[in-house]
Amino acid sequence: MNEVVAANDAVSLWDLLDRRARASGDAVALVDEHGRRVTFADMVSLAERVAAGLLARGIGPGSTVSWQLPTRIDTVVLSLALSRLGVTQNPIIPLYRAREVGAMIAQCASDWLITLDEFRGYDHGAMAEALRAAGGDRLELMILTDELPTGDPAALPPVSDGRDEVRWIYTTSGTTSSPKGVCHTDRTLIAGGVALADAIGATADDVGTIFFPYAHIGGPDLLIASLTTGMTLAVIEVYEPVAAVDLMRRAGVTITGGSTPHYAMLLAEQQKNPGTPVVPTLRMLTGGGAAMPEKLFRDVLAELNIPILHAYGMTECPMITSARMSDTVEQLATTSGRPVLGCEVQIRSEDDEVLPAGAVGRVWLRGPMLFKEYRADGEIIRPFDADGWMFTGDTGRLEEHGHLVLVGREKDLIIRKGESISPTEIEEVLATHTALADVAVIGLPDDRAGERICAVIQLRDGATEPDVDEIRRYCRDAGLSPAKFPEEVVIVSEMPKTPTMKIRKQHLRQSVMDSRVLSGAAVE
Repeated sequence: MNEVVAANDAVSLWDLLDRRARASGDAVALVDEHGRRVTFADMVSLAERVAAGLLARGIGPGSTVSWQLPTRIDTVVLSLALSRLGVTQNPIIPLYRAREVGAMIAQCASDWLITLDEFRGYDHGAMAEALRAAGGDRLELMILTDELPTGDPAALPPVSDGRDEVRWIYTTSGTTSSPKGVCHTDRTLIAGGVALADAIGATADDVGTIFFPYAHIGGPDLLIASLTTGMTLAVIEVYEPVAAVDLMRRAGVTITGGSTPHYAMLLAEQQKNPGTPVVPTLRMLTGGGAAMPEKLFRDVLAELNIPILHAYGMTECPMITSARMSDTVEQLATTSGRPVLGCEVQIRSEDDEVLPAGAVGRVWLRGPMLFKEYRADGEIIRPFDADGWMFTGDTGRLEEHGHLVLVGREKDLIIRKGESISPTEIEEVLATHTALADVAVIGLPDDRAGERICAVIQLRDGATEPDVDEIRRYCRDAGLSPAKFPEEVVIVSEMPKTPTMKIRKQHLRQSVMDSRVLSGAAVE
């Protein structure tokens, strides 16, 4: 019998896994592109063996472990093994390079870094060794070349409760270049996963996917939805259209998505063979990150004959609002849905007055899935008011029936392929380029990526104009992740500035969009 588990009663991720394994241990939990299949009972035994192996290496209760690994079954098992040990884990997406990884490890004060020796042509092992050397050898390394370490589960300590302890530290781009540690407990993540399962109506008969980095907060979110409902998850380490569609067909996927680029990819695959469902079992697309273009929703509905249930969330609160199957086509196409189970949303004025339906203001939220605190440069920051509400940094309005329409962002962030990117970090790198007198990095609308990165530059007198390829090489040589490379460059004679000499980015963004005199590179 594959029953729904009372996930909100679980005190930890490990407790939730144990409940699911006892309820339907023989049901398939995970499948991958290589044909590997793992049941919920398998997940328990595998994770316990890996936990014992980690314990033998010196990782245990009280440790803080950063891990940078691709989306594989073994990565899911590792995260569960760390949960079994009561470890605080800091997931890092594989695309990040030394500059970002070093900052994240420092922010989290990590004891360990677990990574691969090599992935997709990049020497992660050498990067890890360089980071350890730069940190005075305080950081312990586990560089994986094959399988995860294993040991005898009999050596494991008792399972700890830890319901209110920080067990996850995600690092997010703020409006400064230094990443902030976003601290979650197992319970806050469980609340988000339960809300996700409820919003999309997932059941044990569904097969979902993790087709984005499992190191993103959405990875454990989907895992928890699986542990709650008993649905199977298909994972793939590199999101490539042909391989992804092949896995979806073989696994009988019913729910997939991630963000706008995932929707666009599936639409493009469907358009190659109109009239024949690209994945016959598929019943919906889901996801979040950047805003969903209305045209993309309508094209997907017309050509795939399935809806997109787009959601709104952030690292601090992975599920805030979500569309539902009961929504009208207009609500699905033009809103981010209604607040999810347990989450409350208010629209407030700048004076903190709650605004009525239809009025545009600041988006505030509270709920059990909201993170516990920030860690930034050794300080603990709790950005909540006296009643537990937090300002998201976004502006929007609530429609008559409670649907949220996002209007803009007060925070200076670019959201590209669902990831938040700090313009300040890129600006600090480009500010050292000898040809540039001034620079501003902005996000421009993009149907595939949500937003693309544009570097607006003012040249020094007599300087040679750099093209976009040179700017990208400069960012690469500075150690930035490829995801942060500018995709367009605009040359201006003078930056628009306020009387206090601050660049007027909104004005600049609108001017660029109006002029469209751009030198571009393809979105990666």
